[in-house]
Amino acid sequence: MLVLASASPARRRLLEQAAIAHRVQVSGVDEDAIYHTDPAQLVQLLAKAKAQAVRDACTDASITAVLGCDSVLAFEGEVFGKPIDAAEAIARWQRMAGGWGELHTGHCLLAVGAARECPALDIHGHPTTERLATITTRVHFAPLTAAEIEAYVATGEPLQCAGGFALEGRGGALVERIEGCFSNVIGLSLPLIRLWMGRLTSQ
Repeated sequence: MLVLASASPARRRLLEQAAIAHRVQVSGVDEDAIYHTDPAQLVQLLAKAKAQAVRDACTDASITAVLGCDSVLAFEGEVFGKPIDAAEAIARWQRMAGGWGELHTGHCLLAVGAARECPALDIHGHPTTERLATITTRVHFAPLTAAEIEAYVATGEPLQCAGGFALEGRGGALVERIEGCFSNVIGLSLPLIRLWMGRLTSQ
């Protein structure tokens, strides 16, 4: 059984839609205490911290792996997590509208129990019980009027999402194009998780 170390409903729905059996356990990690200037590295550090916290507390023998994930949007050299309030969300969208951003999602899969005792091999042929990767998707936002931005922010959706938008929600109408993994923008890369879980179960 896989444990998702995330409170994100979007990540949970992605795993459910892909028929990946799992349960959720929130890590409780203080994300503000973790920092890195490189957004691709930052999300890896956050994902690993979440997965490690849940794995360290795991006592259920049926659990074989813990998955931690975290996402940020990088726009014009600045890292955007969740907006702290509506004013910040509006200010961000005024900048993002009509431009390109990069959505980085860090993924960390840690083996638990028996799977931890029988590690897989990494790309260099070395035993490992940890898989760590950042998937990046480029996102092009539609040009928007001030009224459209305010109306979207008023829904409250941007305040719940990294980058201030939800591709699977109302924000999907404000994204004109993506380059890369679609599900990665929602919360995790399903092709990557499928590959990792396939390797884990084949050990």
